[in-house]
Amino acid sequence: MAEATPQPLPLPSGLLELCALLGAPPDQLRGLEQVAPEKGVKSLSSLEPEVLSVFVPPFTNREDSQVMGSSCGTLGKGRRRSFRKRREKPRAEPSGNLRGPSKGPDPEDVSIPGGVDLLALPQLCFPGGVCAAWGPKEDRVHFLVLTDVCGNRTYGVVAQYHRPLHDEYCFYSGKTHWESSRPSVGTAGCFLPFAVCVVSRFPYYNALKDCLSCLLTHLKLCKDFEVDNHIKDFAARLSLIPSPPPGPLHLMFNMKPLQVVFPSRVDPESPVVDLDLHLPLLCFRPEKVLQILTCILTEQRIVFFSSDWALLTLIAECFMVYLHPLQWQHTFVPILSRQMLDFVMAPTSFLMGCHLDHFEEVNKEADGLVLIDIDRGSVTCPESPDDSLGIPEVPLAAAQTFIQRIQSLQLHQELDLAHLSSSTDLNEGRARRRAWQQTLNCRVQEIALHLLVSIFREVKNHLNYEHRVFHSEEFLKTRAPGDQPFYKQILDTYMFHSFLKARLSRRMDAFARMDRDMQSEEDRENGMLMSPRRPTVEKMALRKPPALPLAHRRMVVSMPNLQDLVLPELPPRNLSLRATGSTHCQSSSLALNLAPKSTYTFKIPEIHFPLVRQCVQAYYADFAGQLSKAMGLLAPDSSLLLARYFYLRGIVHLMQGQLLGALLDFQNLYKTDLGIFPADLVKGTMAALSTAERAQAEQTPELKRLITEVLDKPGEAPKADDAVKHFELPRKHMQLDDFVKRVQESGIVKDTGIICRLFASLTVGQQKQIDPDTFKDFYNCWKETEAEAQEVSLPSLVMDHLDKNECVYKLSSSVKTSRGVGKIAMTQKRLFLLTEGRPGYVEIATFRNIEEVKSSTIAFLLLRIPTLKIKMVSKKEVFEANLKSECELWHLMVTEMWAGRKMADEHKDPQFIQQALTNVLLMDAVVGALQSPGAIYAASKLSYFHKMRTEMPLEVPRTTSETLKHKINPSAGETAPQAVDVLLYTPGHLDPAEVEDAHPKLWCALSEGKVIVFDASSWTMHQHCFRVGTCKVNCMVMADQTQVWVGSEDAVIYIINVHSMSCNKQLTEHRAAVTGLAAPAGGRHSEVFSCSVDGTVLVWDVSRLRVTGRFQLPCRGLTAMSLHGGHLWCCAGSSIMEVTAHGILRQEVRIGGRPGEAQASFLGLQLVSEQGQLWAACMGHSEIYIWSLGDLARTPESIHLPDCSEVSCMIQVKRQVWVGGRGLAQGRPQGKIYIIDVDQRMVAKELLAHADCVRTLCSAEDRYVLSGAGPGEGKIAIWKVE
Repeated sequence: MAEATPQPLPLPSGLLELCALLGAPPDQLRGLEQVAPEKGVKSLSSLEPEVLSVFVPPFTNREDSQVMGSSCGTLGKGRRRSFRKRREKPRAEPSGNLRGPSKGPDPEDVSIPGGVDLLALPQLCFPGGVCAAWGPKEDRVHFLVLTDVCGNRTYGVVAQYHRPLHDEYCFYSGKTHWESSRPSVGTAGCFLPFAVCVVSRFPYYNALKDCLSCLLTHLKLCKDFEVDNHIKDFAARLSLIPSPPPGPLHLMFNMKPLQVVFPSRVDPESPVVDLDLHLPLLCFRPEKVLQILTCILTEQRIVFFSSDWALLTLIAECFMVYLHPLQWQHTFVPILSRQMLDFVMAPTSFLMGCHLDHFEEVNKEADGLVLIDIDRGSVTCPESPDDSLGIPEVPLAAAQTFIQRIQSLQLHQELDLAHLSSSTDLNEGRARRRAWQQTLNCRVQEIALHLLVSIFREVKNHLNYEHRVFHSEEFLKTRAPGDQPFYKQILDTYMFHSFLKARLSRRMDAFARMDRDMQSEEDRENGMLMSPRRPTVEKMALRKPPALPLAHRRMVVSMPNLQDLVLPELPPRNLSLRATGSTHCQSSSLALNLAPKSTYTFKIPEIHFPLVRQCVQAYYADFAGQLSKAMGLLAPDSSLLLARYFYLRGIVHLMQGQLLGALLDFQNLYKTDLGIFPADLVKGTMAALSTAERAQAEQTPELKRLITEVLDKPGEAPKADDAVKHFELPRKHMQLDDFVKRVQESGIVKDTGIICRLFASLTVGQQKQIDPDTFKDFYNCWKETEAEAQEVSLPSLVMDHLDKNECVYKLSSSVKTSRGVGKIAMTQKRLFLLTEGRPGYVEIATFRNIEEVKSSTIAFLLLRIPTLKIKMVSKKEVFEANLKSECELWHLMVTEMWAGRKMADEHKDPQFIQQALTNVLLMDAVVGALQSPGAIYAASKLSYFHKMRTEMPLEVPRTTSETLKHKINPSAGETAPQAVDVLLYTPGHLDPAEVEDAHPKLWCALSEGKVIVFDASSWTMHQHCFRVGTCKVNCMVMADQTQVWVGSEDAVIYIINVHSMSCNKQLTEHRAAVTGLAAPAGGRHSEVFSCSVDGTVLVWDVSRLRVTGRFQLPCRGLTAMSLHGGHLWCCAGSSIMEVTAHGILRQEVRIGGRPGEAQASFLGLQLVSEQGQLWAACMGHSEIYIWSLGDLARTPESIHLPDCSEVSCMIQVKRQVWVGGRGLAQGRPQGKIYIIDVDQRMVAKELLAHADCVRTLCSAEDRYVLSGAGPGEGKIAIWKVE
């Protein structure tokens, strides 16, 4: 039977895609031979350039490739050869030269990479034309960006140099142009321009410039017929250099005389930065930089001008880096030759660059362009009769901060290095310069990113992630009036649309990371509570205009059209060129963590010529050997660097044809850094395996799992439409499901339960559907109330009586009360009266202090006026307010807030008051929308907490209330509660200076692999959510101070870095669901044990993430594991096994089932070493079983748990065992916790914990116990330990 033919594998290309030699064709040079230099003639006529030679990898000969192995024969791309334009043979050379007609290949044999147009390339390499000169000229370099039809970019670096024209048809004497040479008759002193262009998939501008500079030193010393060979050797070198993977490892290559460094990108999402990012700051004032950024953000038609071709691309690329992660979506041609000037007439957005000589011509011929003169540092914007169509200004606060930070930068290396001795080594001086530039680049990127975050961070408050909706109109309403023109133009751009798609996908890019790091404590609390948006007292105080001197006020009024930025607190311009120190008047809030990350350099081995297969294979073997040696020298905790070495060695093994070795290296990325795993390349490599190699891979455990992960799993389902929607009011009647979706899209409320009650409220007395008009009226009422609340401005005297985080949610009409005339205001904490006349504050009551609320009437002449009466606990006087038609609504609202406050206090759950607020505001909108006699009854359907307290009272027992400290909701912001599957507490650090974040943390695993992290010092959300797979999490453990290990139902152990909050490592050795993780108690762990449901137990070296031990337990289902005294205790079905760390069974405990019942299965155990006891619980049982460790064969003692239907978890804390489960309380099934005294072996406390079963328990330093509930409640309770 014939073996299946493996598929060819397109190998990863090196740094070089193409190298070309360009210049004037030989037939044009013949005319120059007859031209004698005339006196006063400085230059010769312009010539038409063309491509003289093209060199495309691979460069190994066809004959050499025939000796490759059978498996390696499937790897190569189609063989390409160099293309050289046919020219006449030099007279003085033998007929066998490389450019002879008999040897020159046809152009059809050359495969040119996509995106490189050989017809346009000469114009771009000589954008100013080709002119022969009578004297020598300096070598010049400029840069290109080439785009194919699919929008993929490649990057070119062009080096122009001149060579003297001699007799013998351009033969060169072998001497450099500055050497004394007897000139030939007729062409003395004539120099011809040539260009060498290198095209790469990566923007290595500085590195390729250095490489070309080294090449030119060789070209000037060679003869004409040797030029192609030198360029081909140069191109071959570059083609064999792999691109460095994202991360801290740069590659260095010796090009002689320079050591050239190819920097890596910071992460897979970031661009390669190999240019000096401070160049625009040297050319433009900070205000102009902001103006240019605005032009790009608003997608104008932009043209850069300069007399230096190199600056055009470099400056344009700097601005592209400034805007990362936003990306320019339109035409990007930073260099236009003379023949391409008509491109600027394009009607769509573009960014182009022209020589300064064409400024007036372009300005005259084209309308609506933004013209940016790099040489003069000026920006010319198009004149617009409508100011709204002009270039808007960046929001003032963000602009001020940006300018201040830019002015504090040190942009001159000489000042930083003035105290250092001069470097006597060329490469040492260059290394010093690179280090300085890297630090400066880091600072510039941080400042630019901070600007973007300042501008766009509040966009997330107007997103609906479930339905991918952006409320653009609501977002605009929250912007300051002066900033709205800027945002109006931004919101319609392709760039912003792509940005929105990334936010809705919760992409953790550079923007999201900085946004997270800039969050204040208030932002985190708001994220927890999810209350309707209202301005807090603190924000009201901030937006009040400062008291200005009278003269200042008159000046402002008399000059209303001032457009310049007012920067009152900025330091003076840094005229001394020294960096502004921290002693200057800078706010500490403006400080950025600008320390660049540590980087490392790996030196690529030398490449030896001639370039035959044996030399190439020797180079790859040397490369792999040096990588292996470097890996062996790494410290155990250097996984970040180790991953880069694995990646590079995998690439080298692929180039060698060693597919299995490459796959093993790529598989090791699971344990070191999965973020750089080349999934597509691995799939292609597996498809290229021969039958024998595939069989060998199946026998290797690591590769077998890799094959399962990559090939055998079904492909990803087609992604749903990820377009960004804008909210639209419905146009047809809605049933409940459609109504839920529409309300969630509107951003009013997300909780499905609340929306169902709202549906019942709006459909009282009619069919269970809602018509579009009713929805529109309700939506408008909600938004009008929200807008009115945004405009509320309290006097300073009133704000002094309120907490800084209080918000005014409702204001009544002006009414007569028992405390005076005024408006009743409601916050989340209290009711107070805003008195009329002289504005004043009169407190009515806090909701916690209310004893009774009544709605009644009082007689006034012949009328009965509806009145609200509120009785306080601490006051005998009853507050009365003649609210008239508003009375019934206010009665509903106050009773709901009162009930919500009481329940929040009883259950120690602050979210109840936020839910009550939402109910109150919905009542208000329902009454405003229905405008009918039954509106109050309809609104009463939303009185959830009042009904809970009156119709279905659930008293919190005193024991529970005294033990319960606090409740938090990890499902805040979700449409429904999610089960809390696992909890893990990790302690903080005593010395905050040792680590960036020293606070203790609570790790919470929700359904479908979601992990949320809380700051355990304040119980606020530290990290909103990241995923560890898509399956249920079964266990978590802190492996050491930097790692949290998460065991999943998908048989993978995910490793989370505690400091970076990233999950880029996976352990895939298990073949079934991971059910247990165990680490030695206390200190830094060197070993971690893991078990899976199939009975496999693995022992891990934590520092190297290697399996150091493995054994199999003879059981049906291994559900839990604990480590005590160096031995493992495992719950394995109906038995508990004690085994040594090497898998030797020491003893086993079994439990017999009751007559007629199925055999019980253990779900958890605790070893109470002080008492010498083993405590265990079984699935579906309501008892705890206790064995004596001295005699496990004896029948166990059992402790019955009263009113318990099942046990789900248990832990030991001090001399107590806490047991979580489900049981009856006041006639209803509830989540319960039983605290058992170890000494007396009886239930000491019974706690009413949750509305659903207690799923998990964990201890926080034996001071607190945390419990997590099932999906019926989904909350976490924090309990005090006595």
